[in-house]
Amino acid sequence: MAVRIRLSRYGRKKTPFYRLVVADSRSPRDGRFIEELGTYDPMKDPAEIKVDEEEAVKWLRNGALPSDTARALLKKAGVWAKFEEKAE
Repeated sequence: MAVRIRLSRYGRKKTPFYRLVVADSRSPRDGRFIEELGTYDPMKDPAEIKVDEEEAVKWLRNGALPSDTARALLKKAGVWAKFEEKAE
């Protein structure tokens, strides 16, 4: 089972709100997920990113692959640096 860290879209039309989730790569974008790691609200100024750092690092260490957008958000939140720091 390939596990991915990716965004799941919520919110109304033209007001997006995303959850950062761990999901099986075969499940649909807004479908079933394993665990919620945080949220991303691009409508606020500046955009608001909340991530459970411990859980995110745990999933990354266990082999979950982040999508490109999820990786960028993890870098902005500082989680990616903690993951690489502990990997060395």
